[in-house]
Amino acid sequence: MSEQYLRETPFHDRIAAVASAQSWERWQGHITAVTLGGMDREYFAIRNSASVYDVSPLIKYRITGADAARFVDRLITRDVARCAIGQAYYTPWCDDDGKVIEDGTLFRLGKADFLLNAALHNLHWLRDTAYGFDVTIEDVSAEIAGLSVQGPLAQTVLIAMGIGGLERLAHMRLAETRLDDRPMRVSRTGFTGDLGYELWIRPGDASWLWDRLMAAGALYNVLPIGSAALNHARIEAGFILVNVDFISATYALRPSQKRSPYELGLGWAVNLKKDGYFIGKRALLAERKAATPRRALVGLEIDGRKPAVDAFIYAGKREVGRTTSAIWSPTLKKNIAIASIAGDQALPGTELGIEIWHPKELKIERSMVGCRVVHRPFYDPPRKKA
Repeated sequence: MSEQYLRETPFHDRIAAVASAQSWERWQGHITAVTLGGMDREYFAIRNSASVYDVSPLIKYRITGADAARFVDRLITRDVARCAIGQAYYTPWCDDDGKVIEDGTLFRLGKADFLLNAALHNLHWLRDTAYGFDVTIEDVSAEIAGLSVQGPLAQTVLIAMGIGGLERLAHMRLAETRLDDRPMRVSRTGFTGDLGYELWIRPGDASWLWDRLMAAGALYNVLPIGSAALNHARIEAGFILVNVDFISATYALRPSQKRSPYELGLGWAVNLKKDGYFIGKRALLAERKAATPRRALVGLEIDGRKPAVDAFIYAGKREVGRTTSAIWSPTLKKNIAIASIAGDQALPGTELGIEIWHPKELKIERSMVGCRVVHRPFYDPPRKKA
């Protein structure tokens, strides 16, 4: 898509004013920042103070109606009956073969009122699967702007800004509030694996929110960030990204590219015992009976400091998988990766080899280094859920 057709988010003017790097990318038809002034500074703001990231391009679907809860329960793999009003669920949803179409967060706003947040467009799938249900599904993405405030000082900054009640807002919960007589939804959610919140407002209030937040955060080294720093943090947190760590079943070109929740390490988010049928349940029941999954998405710790981006993994001379995301973690001082490997090699502690390609002078060289399977997340500070 040509840049002339990219839309600006409600926060674009404020972000562009401080984006000295002028490094931009597309996100769902919007122009968004890769980095504003330096990825390292932005990353350390996430881990040591507080960061601000524009999440407005997320796709948001409002699901309402008499059958809203029954429909959502059929759609997702988790049990909606256990999701209280004011709670956020992280959940995948699958096709009939039990393969993941996408993962995202579900906000329960009322008994029959839900907001589904996704990275990809799902409206046709949602409406097709809602056939026969008394529900209304609307794409309300353009009606909601969002800022993600993440880091150890996130709560301190938001309290200084004037948002009350955050001390009582538990992890994966949300609250409706007002500030300067403007409505705001606050969710204790995020994609960094740290203490964090997301602020959801009317697009017309974006400049007001940005200015208010930056003023309150001036004493706390609050820093706007781009996607590069966020990606570092989300890998440390072990979070997976659609069409990076797995391919949506909707867009996979071959059946072998599709993954089930169990193959993505999301078995904990599948409730096979909940009442009634959900899409993909029969396939997931059959898969659950298998002793070992065909594939597994695992964490790796890798010897050395060279990130193993898109690298092949071996058990002896047998190729068993490849990395999907990889970084050197500045906080953990470890070389880490998320990787898709054969299920029989996925036990934590399994020693494997990994082939790393790296430039040397005028040629490309490769080396084989050791790595081992570890649990995700790599980084999980207690303050995230405290």
